[in-house]
Amino acid sequence: MSETRVIRPEAPTLDLATAVAGTGTLEEAEPETLRDTGTDMWAVIFAGGIGTRFWPLSTPRRPKQLLALVHERPLIAETVMRLAPLVPSDRVLVVTSADIVDALHDAIPEVPRGNMLVEPRPLGTAAALAWGAQEVARRAGPDTVFCALHADLSVGYPDVLRDSLRRAATHAATERVLVALGATPTRPETGFGYLQPGHPVDPLTGRAEGGACRVTHFVEKPGAALADVLIEKGALWNTGIFVWRAQVVLDALATHTPEVASALPALAAGTLDTVANLVTSISIDRGLLERSPHVVVLPTECAWDDVGTWASLRRVRELDDTGNGVMGPVYCVESSGNVIHAESCSVVAYGISGMIVVSIDGLTFVTTLERASELGPLLNALPGSLRFNPGRA
Repeated sequence: MSETRVIRPEAPTLDLATAVAGTGTLEEAEPETLRDTGTDMWAVIFAGGIGTRFWPLSTPRRPKQLLALVHERPLIAETVMRLAPLVPSDRVLVVTSADIVDALHDAIPEVPRGNMLVEPRPLGTAAALAWGAQEVARRAGPDTVFCALHADLSVGYPDVLRDSLRRAATHAATERVLVALGATPTRPETGFGYLQPGHPVDPLTGRAEGGACRVTHFVEKPGAALADVLIEKGALWNTGIFVWRAQVVLDALATHTPEVASALPALAAGTLDTVANLVTSISIDRGLLERSPHVVVLPTECAWDDVGTWASLRRVRELDDTGNGVMGPVYCVESSGNVIHAESCSVVAYGISGMIVVSIDGLTFVTTLERASELGPLLNALPGSLRFNPGRA
């Protein structure tokens, strides 16, 4: 029998025009200097979107970034916390949308409000990266090293992650490269990107010693057969955690990402309407990593995983003796391999396995681990009142 208590986060900010124009202020903080590079690292966190794969818990009013899915803190709070003290909160920029920015800032009050960068519309992660890089360059200088990462990831060993970021910064600070952290695959995952390492950047610390390598090619979301081949050839998962200099990123986007390049001058000038009109949405992976010949992958053993679906929580949550990943007042009897999330009432699981059970105020959702990976058909079949306001239809 297992019981876990959920602590739900309680649910103003710099918009794009204000941020780019430079009217936001940063609180003074003691600089945390990277011991290897002599550089003060910044961070840009991507925290837009709702995360419909976590329906019914995730809604437009409470998106995935605000959910306590792995531990008792919201995902965005976990992300900010694991960067410290390498990246203090006053050097963290968060790119998000206007509809969730207030709730997001309530979850991470240690991040200055002026560091919340509010998109006028969803611009895609490549454009969000361009904006973050421009802000880092404006506030700290074009040669400043920063890491870019998503809010919805899990890291088992934060200290290892910070050490990997320090090692990545040694390359980013001295070379014009785009450094991606790579994780060793544990399964032929079709929802991740794969980075194929080539020649070592430093022959004395080749891949066998965990050193950085040039990327020969990048494959985004391959089929299962191709994923098997990539793993056999030593490819690494793209963690979506990157380290680079601000100006190097801006130059790379200008060269390889036409969907964003035409908006870069307007972004630097702070003309909001022009930026929004010129950008075409595209991801960092497809818009930059697939196109640039200057990508470097550095292996990390930080126990990274993507918090992408209900089923993924069995990999990132602490499991009980029979493999259940539970949160909230949950009691499992003769049950194994389930993910159960309870917020408003107790859930008793008896004699079940491989199930997803989510209980919130007024609604209980039940499916299998296999069917939980894609909820699109389900959501399309539901009335809007239930889809967007679960439990209150």
